[in-house]
Amino acid sequence: MKYVDEFRDGATARALAAAIAREVRPGRRYHLMEFCGGHTHAISRYGLKDLLPDNVAMVHGPGCPVCVLPVGRIDGAIALARDHGAILCTYADTMRVPATGGLSLLKAKAQGADVRMVYSCADALRIARATPGRDVVFFAIGFETTTPPTALAILEARREGLANFSVFCNHVLTPAAITHILESPEVRELGIVPLDGFIGPAHVSTVIGSQPYDYFAEEYRKPVVIAGFEPLDVMQAILMLVRQLNEGRACVENEFTRAVTPEGNAKAKGLVAEVFELRRSFEWRGLGEVPYSALAVKAAYAACDAERRFGLVCRSVPDHKACECGAILRGVKRPTDCRVFGTVCTPENPIGSCMVSSEGACAAHYTYGRFRGQAGVAAQAPSHG
Repeated sequence: MKYVDEFRDGATARALAAAIAREVRPGRRYHLMEFCGGHTHAISRYGLKDLLPDNVAMVHGPGCPVCVLPVGRIDGAIALARDHGAILCTYADTMRVPATGGLSLLKAKAQGADVRMVYSCADALRIARATPGRDVVFFAIGFETTTPPTALAILEARREGLANFSVFCNHVLTPAAITHILESPEVRELGIVPLDGFIGPAHVSTVIGSQPYDYFAEEYRKPVVIAGFEPLDVMQAILMLVRQLNEGRACVENEFTRAVTPEGNAKAKGLVAEVFELRRSFEWRGLGEVPYSALAVKAAYAACDAERRFGLVCRSVPDHKACECGAILRGVKRPTDCRVFGTVCTPENPIGSCMVSSEGACAAHYTYGRFRGQAGVAAQAPSHG
């Protein structure tokens, strides 16, 4: 038996579904947002919605760092490779995100830009060591989970004196995004979705711990349950949220106790604090400008900051007119509400980031076929905008 098998047991899933059905109150609707794309994929892959009562609605959240990265930042990464002649090292799921003018990092590579797919920032460091005559830029992207390795790479580059290594920092912070979803008038005027509670991020919380979510429970009276990414984790989290709502409670509970503590990983947080500082504002796809929601490299490490080093200025660029990613990331619309979903927009030909990312809501719906058989999907889907 693998350690994951016990979290995918069908009989236990049906028992949890029966418990949820007993707990929900017939005259009440429960709108629960899963913030992470990993949860969205678990819900789609294992058909969890089919096990839930009709009055329990799962709402997609921002999903993943690639999903929320605005077009202008992709344009900036392309400019580093194409216009500044740098070797741009990036994760695979950013390669096909659409940029301005029909470009993408993959298409820029085909046109001659030196864009290389890597598995980690350590790979980018190895490339920098091997090519001392070239500037090497690591396209750093991720929530709090991937930020400590980037900090470690910067510290290692300084220790080794790698003058040709720098980082294009696009690390973003989940608590700020949740706050923005709950209170921003800019988000509300684009569409309102009722939210009763949150399934909190799993891997993110292994780093930052459960304490940062206390604010949402206290200030907004919204319960949060941190959950792992296996199907039984998600079902247990839903049951815990339903119980909190029925009892009129709003607190942070930790379903993912096998990996998450209240304090998080002190060493990882220390690395981040050493190298990075808060940006005053940062653009998120679908959410707009979100205050204090992203990190920048501190001035003490300016030699490793690609934005300072190359004078990079990223401008705001509107999304493709036919793409509904912005509304989907806010939970205002479903993937099947988009007119191009499953027709023009597919994983092979993505129009927006929610389809290109392996953790995007649109990719989850398409990959696991949860939309198939629904009348009027894609080309005839209704618009709620």
